Amino acid sequence: MSADLVVTAAQMGAIEAQIFADGMPVAALMEKVGGLITAWIEAHFPAQGWPRVGVLVGPGHNGGDALVVARELSCRGYGVEVIDPCDRHKDLTAAHRRYVQSLGIPLRPDLPGPGDPQPSFWVDGLFGFGLEQPLTGSLADLVNRLNAQPQPVISIDIPSGLHTDSGAVLGTAVRASHSLCLGLWKRAFCQDQALAYLGQRHRIDFQIPAAAIAAGLGETPPVYRLTAAAARARLPLPRPPATHKYQVGHLLLVAGSRQYGGAALLAGLGARASGVGMITLAVPESLRLTVLAQLPEALVVGCGETPTGAIAALPDHLDLGRYQAIAWGPGLSTDATALVEPLLASPTPLLIDADGLNLLAPLGAAAVLARRSAPTLITPHPGEFRRLFPGLWSAAPDPGEAAQDAAAESGAVVLLKGACTAIAHPDRRLWFNPDSTPALARGGSGDLLTGLAGGLLAQGMADLEATLDAALAATWWHGTAARRLAQRRTVLGVDGLQLAAALGDWQLGED
Repeated sequence: MSADLVVTAAQMGAIEAQIFADGMPVAALMEKVGGLITAWIEAHFPAQGWPRVGVLVGPGHNGGDALVVARELSCRGYGVEVIDPCDRHKDLTAAHRRYVQSLGIPLRPDLPGPGDPQPSFWVDGLFGFGLEQPLTGSLADLVNRLNAQPQPVISIDIPSGLHTDSGAVLGTAVRASHSLCLGLWKRAFCQDQALAYLGQRHRIDFQIPAAAIAAGLGETPPVYRLTAAAARARLPLPRPPATHKYQVGHLLLVAGSRQYGGAALLAGLGARASGVGMITLAVPESLRLTVLAQLPEALVVGCGETPTGAIAALPDHLDLGRYQAIAWGPGLSTDATALVEPLLASPTPLLIDADGLNLLAPLGAAAVLARRSAPTLITPHPGEFRRLFPGLWSAAPDPGEAAQDAAAESGAVVLLKGACTAIAHPDRRLWFNPDSTPALARGGSGDLLTGLAGGLLAQGMADLEATLDAALAATWWHGTAARRLAQRRTVLGVDGLQLAAALGDWQLGED
């Protein structure tokens, strides 16, 4: 599980301090990390195709790591040049610098000029985790000129200039091709605003002892990076051979309006992909036959309509207590006000999305949700989140912490959508799903996720842990299917119907 942990700069500092207090010399850890980085570079940028490397060195231990890498790459036949723009260094970094000089490896204070030999790739070791001050002056100028170079850049631990926790750019930052995160994932690797700088993300495991991690984290609820293994473990698989449809959940999906009829259909397609045993889909009467033609296996219930084509009320024969889960919101429009009270009062696990959230926002979401007797999952995008929980977004340092605060206040599992979706449990456990795709940045993607998560929720136990499981599994499944489809069709070709088909079009055993 430690491979999935996400830590702040303060937590990583405390973990390293514990490692050193337990007897690991700083110099030994630097050698170990430098060797692992060197092995990664050799495997991905072999000297035969990438013969020259420029290594940027900063004043701290990140610069020391970079100097170990420079030395080892030189010993392995690379042509190495060190760029060191700093006048002062920590003692261990200064010692490595002297040794690199003694080996005849060239050092210079700035990037090579247009007439000088150019590297095949760069290694960025200017600044590691914990940077707080903006890069300014000549350092900022150097980073900006590095970003203008055409060669790949490999950043050690985190691109120089990024804030370790928020992922914010401190003045300017290196735009890495690859970021080699050391030890444990840093929080910036799960922040939307950092994605343009991180490039491809890799973790370099230097085998941190569990005791050091425990000491560094203390009683803080853990934060995880959502992985395929963790998500698959939460899917309702395998099914017993004698399973029948009444044993694998019945989902009530309340969606659609005359204006937004497609949302109901897409949510229904997402629910169908989940494998849930039964789907009852409540839509405005004017949509009933259209939806039934596309979802013949669903029980499509037509509802009375308002003058604007929204659902005016649920039919009296719908017993909200007979379903294993209810999902509502996609395409409802905010005229479906009569649905709010009965659905919130239902004794059934509830997923609320889209206009369901917009209808909930004026009521005081945190207090209303906290009064529910059954588990709740809400799936807002940032705009909806700000309407639901005024002040939490601006008060929290990042979306993940905002989701944690909202979950703790409301008692609901919060799935805060974004390029790095955050999923928070009321006990403040938090997961990030950073492996998504911009192919999902189009209408209908969220409707499919609602149906998929609702169908998984209906197949689980009626408790908060099962609600969390449904949120995690659906987020991973939805994002993975979109990424694979984008590889075949590009990010421009992942429309709602294609994605609905792709949800069931690949083997769950594949990564």
